[in-house]
Amino acid sequence: MRKIFILTLLFISTQVSSQQDISLPTAKFKTGDIPAWSQASFDDSQWPSIKTNTPWEQQGYADYNGFAWYRFHFKLPASLRDNSYWKDSLRIFLAKIDDVDEVFINGVKIGQKGSFPENSGGYSTAWNETREYHLSTKHPALQWDKDNVIAVRVYDGGGAGGIFSAIPFVNMMDLIDGVKMNLHIASTRDDKNTLTLVNNIQKKIYGKLSIVVTDPGTDTLITQSKKDVELVAGNNFSINIPVESSQRATISAVFREQQTGKSINTNQTLPYILTPPPPATPRINGAKVLGARPGSPIYYKIAATGEKPLHYTAENLPAELSLDRKTGIITGKLTERKDYHIKLVVINTKGNDKRDLTIKVGDVLALTPPMGWNSWNCWGLSVSDEKVKASAQALIDKGLIDHGWTFMNIDDGWEAEKRQPDNMIAANKKFPDMKGLGDWLHGNGLKFGIYSSPGPRTCGGYLGSYKNELNDAITYSNWGIDYLKYDWCSYGNIAGKDTSLAGYEKPYFVMRDALQKQPRDIVFSLCQYGMKDVWKWGPEVNGNLWRTTGDIEDTWQSLSNIGFHQTKQFAYAKPGRWNDPDMLIVGQVGWGENLHPTRLTPDEQYTHISLWCLLSAPLLIGCDISKMDDFTLNLLTNDEVIAVDQDPLGKQAQQIIATDNVQVWMKELEDGSKALGIFNLSGHDLSVSVNWNDLGLHANQKVHDLWRQKDLGSFKDSFSTKVASHGVTLVKVGG
Repeated sequence: MRKIFILTLLFISTQVSSQQDISLPTAKFKTGDIPAWSQASFDDSQWPSIKTNTPWEQQGYADYNGFAWYRFHFKLPASLRDNSYWKDSLRIFLAKIDDVDEVFINGVKIGQKGSFPENSGGYSTAWNETREYHLSTKHPALQWDKDNVIAVRVYDGGGAGGIFSAIPFVNMMDLIDGVKMNLHIASTRDDKNTLTLVNNIQKKIYGKLSIVVTDPGTDTLITQSKKDVELVAGNNFSINIPVESSQRATISAVFREQQTGKSINTNQTLPYILTPPPPATPRINGAKVLGARPGSPIYYKIAATGEKPLHYTAENLPAELSLDRKTGIITGKLTERKDYHIKLVVINTKGNDKRDLTIKVGDVLALTPPMGWNSWNCWGLSVSDEKVKASAQALIDKGLIDHGWTFMNIDDGWEAEKRQPDNMIAANKKFPDMKGLGDWLHGNGLKFGIYSSPGPRTCGGYLGSYKNELNDAITYSNWGIDYLKYDWCSYGNIAGKDTSLAGYEKPYFVMRDALQKQPRDIVFSLCQYGMKDVWKWGPEVNGNLWRTTGDIEDTWQSLSNIGFHQTKQFAYAKPGRWNDPDMLIVGQVGWGENLHPTRLTPDEQYTHISLWCLLSAPLLIGCDISKMDDFTLNLLTNDEVIAVDQDPLGKQAQQIIATDNVQVWMKELEDGSKALGIFNLSGHDLSVSVNWNDLGLHANQKVHDLWRQKDLGSFKDSFSTKVASHGVTLVKVGG
């Protein structure tokens, strides 16, 4: 995993419409679900219009989940059919639809993706699948040279909803549709970026392939080529595209088919690695401060990089604690309420490193934001003991544990269908031995997290903790749980119309009391989406972190809407009390068995990690760690960037400058320096200059690039930088 190269396999085949397409940029739209809305004769003239390439949450239907309908009206000219190369197949392209859709043309159903709640087997999302339906031009539902209606019934089970990712269209299938363009991006030093054209039809296809590789930051050409291509029936053509792994580059490729002049293309910015590999000499990473309650078991893994084997020692280690010198795991119990100051030492054949660790024994846990992994954004309800162990082993094997990533959190889907006779919670057959799993995690220097709801049922329909809070807390303690995510879910039915502050606090007070009675420390994560400004009252229920938003998705819209609106919460963040803008959406994600590479561009991923660290946010990886590529690993193992998140001062960044295109966020650090994030929200690269005076800083500031781990020099009155589209420059100023 610590290769110096780039990404996992990534295949990109771009659907490009032609001038003869019937574009469908808007539709009539209505929430609800009435069967008559599928009929061409239905009068939708009073329905509002909606854009078709953007989820409905971003168009005035915020937080709406459930059924809705799109209706497209268009004339289908016979000339579209008569002027095409092939005259027998009409294509209806509907981009992607979140989550489930059923499609009708003139009242006749022509297809469905995903499963509705009323279907056999229940709701099953297909949100990331392209919707493309093909009809014979002789299909009786088609009305040539007349008005037609496409009606799309959509069900959204949560998060964003509706049609997105491209503008829908109707056109005829053509020769170019027999060609697929795939771009494979190198994942190791020995791998290559490869563009492949595949001919899927029984006819030879001729055309010209053009490839241009540019540096989008400087608008300079890196390389270009043009080649005549002959694609034999059922065969393919491949070409390698050399690009350095540390170079920001965009590959643009166009294949133009000779007979019709139609083309397909792809445009992809390659992942690029900024962070240098860690040195062979030891370097201690991770949190510098640990919170524990008197008498609770302590598990602390010294996070350190360097050539293995490493040997661990600790000066001033209290007699009640012990250190495994081979693994770096500190265990034991401390009973006296005070601060314990320990000096950690890590040694190998190349040298040594020392760092202070403070253990604060008192009432507050999570003195730095929790770092680890959560199963939801990867496995959804299909999580299992086997998958958790595999992810934990991958976290160890790929070295993430050496950078401070320790929590392994099981989200929804672990609970048995019924409680035991004594009303104690049990795990389902996917988790045959929860205590054994906890012991295994602890033995490997990791911590164990779990999920529940204050309601009778979880969001996924499994057993919640309602009226069994103490029983569940006792069970969690017996299993060795270190972290509880407590999700509002069905408690909304219990609360009913009570929207008072006391009503929102009530279930969390109950679980707080149950957790505090346990003889072990369990970090308390409130997952209730920011209702009633939870950051203001979260500490009252002893919450260590609290969600400030709805669920995040792997899109720029979702990332930017959540991340850049964490402005009013900054004053409430402090050690043990963290604002949580949701989990990380890098790597292979998918909320179930069908994983896909994050839809965020490389620059958007740099923004994501930078902003979350500035926000002092909990850092919970949401991808399949075993499939993590070098680029994602590099994102998550830059210790200087992580240190911004884990800074013991516990301040959250403030938004200092905000324009339509640029935002500047600044965070105070324990050593007196500032972490500065300069973000470009526009669709093109920008040169940005910030004046020290505008940031409340004096002249002559030293600037250090955190991603490149490189000193940039001293700047008298201002600092200028080129920032990628949707990207960031993250620096440390002063100190």
